[in-house]
Amino acid sequence: MDGLEVLRRMRANYRTKLIPVAIFTSSIEEQDLINGYTLGANSYVRKPIDFGQFSNVVTQLVSYWTTLNEPPPPGEKTWAHHFERPA
Repeated sequence: MDGLEVLRRMRANYRTKLIPVAIFTSSIEEQDLINGYTLGANSYVRKPIDFGQFSNVVTQLVSYWTTLNEPPPPGEKTWAHHFERPA
């Protein structure tokens, strides 16, 4: 199973639907970018080849997701009622 299939399954499940997903890839294909956002990715970042730039990007990503990003409220009771549950 590739990363896009994992994302597809996450978005189909009400328990994981709102978990933020950042795609971190070396792909330069525009269709991969489109597919990622179409399937519900919150971010799409291309990995730099240079190790110094790679380290800088990882540091910035971690900082964004742990410091700046406002995640959805915790707990199923808060938001799960907005999504259909499996029968």
